[in-house]
Amino acid sequence: MSLRLVQLTDADGRRRLAAYDDIADARLVDGHDSVYGLAMFAIGSGQGLAQVVQSSLGDTVDIVAADAEGRLLAPIDHPDPAHLYVTGTGLTHLGSAEGRDQMHRAAKTGATTDSMRMFLMGVEGGKPPLGSAGVQPEWFYKGDGSILVGTGQPLPSPAFALDGGEEPEIAGIYVIDGAGQPRRLGFALGNEFSDHVTERGNYLWLAHSKLRHAALGAELLSGELPQDVRGTSSITRGGEVIWERPFLSGEANMSHAIANLEHHHFKYGIFRRPGDVHVHFFGTATLSFSEGIQPQEGDIFDVRAAPFQLPLRNPVRQETEPDTMIVVTAL
Repeated sequence: MSLRLVQLTDADGRRRLAAYDDIADARLVDGHDSVYGLAMFAIGSGQGLAQVVQSSLGDTVDIVAADAEGRLLAPIDHPDPAHLYVTGTGLTHLGSAEGRDQMHRAAKTGATTDSMRMFLMGVEGGKPPLGSAGVQPEWFYKGDGSILVGTGQPLPSPAFALDGGEEPEIAGIYVIDGAGQPRRLGFALGNEFSDHVTERGNYLWLAHSKLRHAALGAELLSGELPQDVRGTSSITRGGEVIWERPFLSGEANMSHAIANLEHHHFKYGIFRRPGDVHVHFFGTATLSFSEGIQPQEGDIFDVRAAPFQLPLRNPVRQETEPDTMIVVTAL
C-alpha cells in the first residue's frame, strides 16, 4: 500500500489531515491536523507514519471536491516558517544541461561552459556505490516556508523580475528528529518557479534567479520514489494550451542518485537542526523558457505525473509594487 497524505481545510475552515492509497478511498486522520505534527508524533512514539495513520483513520473525505473548492493546502508547513528551508539542486537530470548550456554558452564557438562541465561531473560521478558519496551537485537556496504555495494558489513574480518560468520537478520533504537525523517523509510534485532571463544574463546570478516562490502539489507520497517518473507540464493562456511537453524524473532519468543529493545537502550541520523541515527540489530537464515561452499574468501552470493522483495548478501573478531603492538606515 502506498501512503499519500494531504493537508486541507474542511467546510468550516478547520485544518484537517487525510490519508489514502486510492483517492476515492480517502479518510481523515483523527487527532492530527498537519503532516508536521503527525511526523513529530511518530518520531516521539517510535512509530512510522503508516503505523500512526492506520491506527487513526476516521471518516471518509472527498479530496476531489476539496481540490475543486480550493481547500487543498501545500503538503508540508512548519509552525514557524523560518524553520522550513526550501532548497534545490540543478543539472541533475539526463538532458538537463542542454537548455542551461544554451543560456550560458560562451562567446567562443565550441567552448565548454561551466554548466556543461557540472552536468558531466554528475554523469560520471553522481551515482556512486551504495553507502558512498559521489560528486557534489549544483545547489541553491530558494527561501523559507513563507515562499511555498499549494495547488490553486497564485505564484507571485516580483515587480523587479525579468521572467517567471515553471520548472516541473519532484521535491523531497524531510524533518530533522531530536537526534539531528534527517527523516524523509516522502515526495511531492513541484513547480520550482525561477527567473530564467536573469540567470541567462550571467550564470553567477543563478542565486538571484532562484529567490522566488515555489509550488507543491497537495499529495505527499511516502516510501520510495519510483525509478521512472513520467509526467506532463503545460501552460494555459486565456483557456488555450499554448505549450505542453512531457517531463521525466526518477533516478532512471537522473545523473545523480537521490541518496547522493540528500547527502550533499544534509552533510552541513546547519541543515540537521532538530525540529526543522526541509523541502528540496531535485531538478528538471524540461523548461518552456528553452522554447522561447514567456509566461504572463494569469497564465496557468499545470504539472502532473504518476504516481501522484492530483495535478498541481497555479496561475502567475505579476506583482506591481514600485521598483524603489531599498535604503538601509543606521541604528
